[in-house]
Amino acid sequence: MRCLALLVLIPLAGCAGVEGPSAENIQAVRTFPTNYKAELLAYLRTFLNDPTNVRNAYVSEPVLTRVRGVERYVNCTRFDAKAATGGYRGSRDHLASYFGGKLEQFVELRAEAADQCKSASYQPFPELERLTR
Repeated sequence: MRCLALLVLIPLAGCAGVEGPSAENIQAVRTFPTNYKAELLAYLRTFLNDPTNVRNAYVSEPVLTRVRGVERYVNCTRFDAKAATGGYRGSRDHLASYFGGKLEQFVELRAEAADQCKSASYQPFPELERLTR
């Protein structure tokens, strides 16, 4: 039985070679998200309980950085949106990551991770404040 297990593992070990990322993968990581604002707006239109009347909206320009050991373009977005109950939640920071120039992930930063956006160079994001359903 041990020999059978080794026969299965040996070919798989070859698949885990020391080759680095492919040229296509490197290119995708380094593709600047030129339409990041439009992608954020499209996502937030469906993500937010009430995408209307967002206030105090700010966004930073994407920068190439390492997050948890993975290189990606990321940017920060800060805004105050209405909760499901209808009241405002208070201003919150969010981190967006991009791969191949497209929005890959959008997460609200918890207090322990808020330092990821502390040095962001925020600019007003009036398009988010004018968002409709």
